Amino acid sequence: MANGLCSILLVVLFLFATTGDSTKEECVYTLFVKTGSVIKAGTDSKISLTLGDPLGRSVSVPNLESWGLMGTKHDYFERGNVDAFSGRGPCIGASACRLNLTSDGSGSHSGWFCDYVEVTSSGPHKACSQSIFYVDRWLANDAPPYKLSVVLDGCDTWNNAAESDSNQRRNSGRLAVGNPKTFAYSASE
Repeated sequence: MANGLCSILLVVLFLFATTGDSTKEECVYTLFVKTGSVIKAGTDSKISLTLGDPLGRSVSVPNLESWGLMGTKHDYFERGNVDAFSGRGPCIGASACRLNLTSDGSGSHSGWFCDYVEVTSSGPHKACSQSIFYVDRWLANDAPPYKLSVVLDGCDTWNNAAESDSNQRRNSGRLAVGNPKTFAYSASE
């Protein structure tokens, strides 16, 4: 009898451990950040970002270099480079549609020109999604627009597209925010 009770208890504990709380599921986020090619575009400042969804959920990375995939000796955010980052965080909604990108303004080269941030996310029971944010501006105190932070919010665009053509929007899993200019990647691919 005691062995049977122990077996049942172990099975129940196993089920609780494997099912868990779905709100605590983590997703994997992979980011590609392109620094501009203009003179003095690179920076030594600490860069942070927050990604958000249409429901207000978000995931924050206080120091983007901590998610760096380029190696310990790599100099991130240098002129003309595309840097790769990956990390785990709480799952947000479908595609990230809001980006808050911030420089702390530290270091001898504090100004930074960011071309774009491309985000791919996936998680348990969640389709892979992609978003690209065309930043195309300085995060600097000494260059226009004289701000160390930028917020690109395409969540209204996402919601409007979802209302007008929900199947196409939800199936594409991609979102472009900002002005695509001459970049090869677009939301219509």
